[in-house]
This record gives sequence, structure tokens and C-alpha cells, in this order.
Amino acid sequence: MSNFNSDALSRRSAIKLGVVSLSTVGVMSSAQAHKESDSVKTPFAVAQTLIPIAGSSAEFPVRRIYCIGRNYAAHAREMGSDPTREPPFFFQKPTDAIQFVAPNKIVDHAYPSLTKNYHYEVELVAALNKGGKNIPIDKALEHVFGYALGLDMTRRDLQRFMGDQKKPWEIGKSFDHSAPIGPIYPLAQVGHFTKGTIALSVNGVVKQKATLDQMIWSVAEQISKLSEANELFPGDIIYSGTPENVGPVVRGDIVRCSIDNLPDLVIKIV
Repeated sequence: MSNFNSDALSRRSAIKLGVVSLSTVGVMSSAQAHKESDSVKTPFAVAQTLIPIAGSSAEFPVRRIYCIGRNYAAHAREMGSDPTREPPFFFQKPTDAIQFVAPNKIVDHAYPSLTKNYHYEVELVAALNKGGKNIPIDKALEHVFGYALGLDMTRRDLQRFMGDQKKPWEIGKSFDHSAPIGPIYPLAQVGHFTKGTIALSVNGVVKQKATLDQMIWSVAEQISKLSEANELFPGDIIYSGTPENVGPVVRGDIVRCSIDNLPDLVIKIV
């Protein structure tokens, strides 16, 4: 596996929590892109969210962030669901939920507003470079560019409160910097992740630990199911679910995430 190209980060001084400003080298605003293609111009520029690609100076442009809920049986049970009866369900996060976390570093992660019960969820992330609708399961992995290690951070009290009120619970899941992620590793470097250990510790104490083959719905099945509801496109990423024993963190906690054959992702809650 190639080492992550740290030089690519040092020259991107404008990266803030994974969202890239328009002054960043190699970033083109939507207005600039339209100008280049002689298409319609926009009245203002919008920054593109990019994730560094390991072993390269290139970056992965994020289009949509999909997340699957309750995709490990034990986690589904701890959340009050029956994993033998529920079809897969998905939700989305905005692209500015991305917080890039460089490997081999402890990166500060701000404790968000409006919550007193902030939870971790470690996940394998699949990044797509091909799209489509109604993608067959046996063709789904052909759409994967690479993989990353990620966190689905959750304002659990808000999620539960909104759920109890039978209202949408995006406020508990889909907020700024709620999707920390490491660099994306292309398939040529890491291959597909169908087995191996996924784990998370807080202050050195293991909290979550499972194997990737314990997913209820595999990455291929997730891509296929998602494509039945939404046309998928290059730049889409999928957070593929978390094991059991999700739990709270407080300021000062060190959260370390790991998946076999990927560098650890480490954040400090501040």
C-alpha cells in the first residue's frame, strides 16, 4: 500500500476541515467551470469539497454523502430494530459535513452545538467513480474508485428526540463536520474490503470491534439498492454502517479508528 502523500496537504494551506476554499491550488469554482465550458455563468462561486487521494497529488471531488443505517446486526438490536426483518435504509449528509483527517496525526474535532450526547460511529467508506441506475449487485463493485476510513458523528439526543416526535432527524446526523474521513485509497493500492477488523477506541479503551463480513448488506448490495432509488454519480461516497456499542464522547477524548490495511484515523474532541 502506498504511503499518503503529505506534501499534497502542505501545499493546500487553504483546506479547512476538509472543505476547500476557492483559493486552493487546482480548485475550480462553479462559475469558473461554466466559463471554461462556455456554458451558463453563475453569479457567485461555490467551493468544491475535495478529499485527498493517497499516494497522489490528486483529490476526490465529493458529490453526495450517503450513509446506511443499522447495517450490523448487533448495532441494529442496540438501536431497537430487528435486523432480520428490515430492508436497508439510507440518509444523506451535506458535503460540508466532511472533515479531512490526515493519517498519523491527532486532529482536533469540535464538539458541536445543541447536544449533550455526542456519539461516535466508525465506518468503512466507499468512493465511487462510476454512476448509474438499477446497478446489478454483481456489477456494483466496478463502480468503486477506492475506500477510506470514516466516522459518522451523531448528536444522539437530537436524533432520538426528533424520532420520538416522528419528525426528520437530519439535525442529529447532517451537520457541519459530522463526517470525519481519512484519505481515499484507490483500489490499485488496497483492493476491495470484504473482510478484516473494524474498531474504535476512546482514550485507549476499545469501544467498537467487529469484522467487515458482519455487515448485513455488503458494499455491493448497498450500491445496488441505492441505485434503485437514486441515480448514482462519480463523486458519491457511501458510509457503509457501524458495529455495535456506539457511545458518547466529551471534550478531551481521543478517538482512534482502525480498519485492517488502512492507517488509523484519530481525532481529539475539543
